[in-house]
Amino acid sequence: MLEQSPLLTREKVLRDPIHDYIYVQHQVILDLINTKEFQRLRRIKQLGTTSLTFHGAEHSRFTHSVGVYEITRRICDNFQRNYPTKEAGDGLWDDSEKLVALCAALLHDIGHGPYSHTFEHIFKTDHEAITAQILTDPSTEINQVLAGVSTDFPAKVASVIQKKYPNPQVVQLISSQIDADRMDYLLRDSYYTGTNYGTFDLTRILRVMRPYKGGIAFDINGMHAVEDYIVSRFQMYVQVYFHPISRSMEVILSHLLHRAKYLYENNRLGLEDSPKLLIPLFENDFSLDDYLQLDDGVLTTYFTEWRQNTDTILSDLAVRFLDRKPFKSIKFDANTADLLPDLERLIESAGFNPEYYTAENDSYDLPYDAYDPTKDKPRTQIELAQEDGSLVELSSVSDLVASITGKVSGDRRFFFPRELLKSEDDLFVDIYNQFRTYINNDNLIHPKEITQHDN
Repeated sequence: MLEQSPLLTREKVLRDPIHDYIYVQHQVILDLINTKEFQRLRRIKQLGTTSLTFHGAEHSRFTHSVGVYEITRRICDNFQRNYPTKEAGDGLWDDSEKLVALCAALLHDIGHGPYSHTFEHIFKTDHEAITAQILTDPSTEINQVLAGVSTDFPAKVASVIQKKYPNPQVVQLISSQIDADRMDYLLRDSYYTGTNYGTFDLTRILRVMRPYKGGIAFDINGMHAVEDYIVSRFQMYVQVYFHPISRSMEVILSHLLHRAKYLYENNRLGLEDSPKLLIPLFENDFSLDDYLQLDDGVLTTYFTEWRQNTDTILSDLAVRFLDRKPFKSIKFDANTADLLPDLERLIESAGFNPEYYTAENDSYDLPYDAYDPTKDKPRTQIELAQEDGSLVELSSVSDLVASITGKVSGDRRFFFPRELLKSEDDLFVDIYNQFRTYINNDNLIHPKEITQHDN
């Protein structure tokens, strides 16, 4: 069955700092934007705790989602103009796929919880699974809008996001190593963080994209624009997404919620500080409606109440998070990891419970990974289309991309209270300097003399 949605009598536009205008042409897209589930995304920050490092990063999952929709719309229109299918199975673009692609692009993040990935890690939720549930549950406004297209349309849109949809072109538009999702968040996050690391030539990349039977390829004469995108992504992860202060605030947030959960489970939280909307998550027995009531503001309200809690750990962590008092961190690797137990004991002797005041955190990413079918989750490699129509994998012709292919970027860090930097304990100073000397080749100095440039 060919899914169709009536076009608006006059297209709607949303002003956007990244794409100028976002064009809404189908009634179903406008109806989806106006659902309560989609409007909830206005209340969830795209970058979670990153705004505590880059103060401009206040943008939401809503703004990102409509941006992904807009990029997908442009790609579909370009494919229909330049690569329309002429006969079944020719590998060109079938415009009957446009509506499912647009809806999947718009709704790909609908299942994110407050503070996104930190929340997901703590409560063991899966935003993609919840996204599929929102799309297919008849009780949601999202499902009711999608079902108005056809009875099986909600499941089709969900299958795109779950990477099970039979047309690889549609799946790769939303999820691949160079897709509408990544292209929007790199440009948008770069803009709102006030950095230039994520900028690349979007117009050129969209121009050189082309469909083929196995998915999406790029004209080889656009290789340098693709290289620029790969490098931009690498820089954003190293300079923004893996920033140690953002990770420190994620650690504090995680410990704060873990402490609240522990106190609730042991009947020590107190009725006045009982987080009614979080209790189903604490009990791991929540409905979809329970989940959808949560957003960043709900959690922040509970954190504000916990400032005054009689449990000193909970109240202190709430203060640290709300007032932006990050932990200090230091890099470690296999050669220095054996020092961590001694450091934890010293921190405990200083009066800090290591369970809530220390953490080991690693953040790694592959800037680009050539396809390897032996991996658990092989990535779709970037294919370049040569003049004779044959395809060649990006890293095999790009020296720049080859130099970073398969090379993991990131580090491992140990987090602890910043107050320990004032320690007069000789053993602490000695261990701390061993970390700094090995990792950074720094000269031995007392921790109190370290500049606070990373605040």
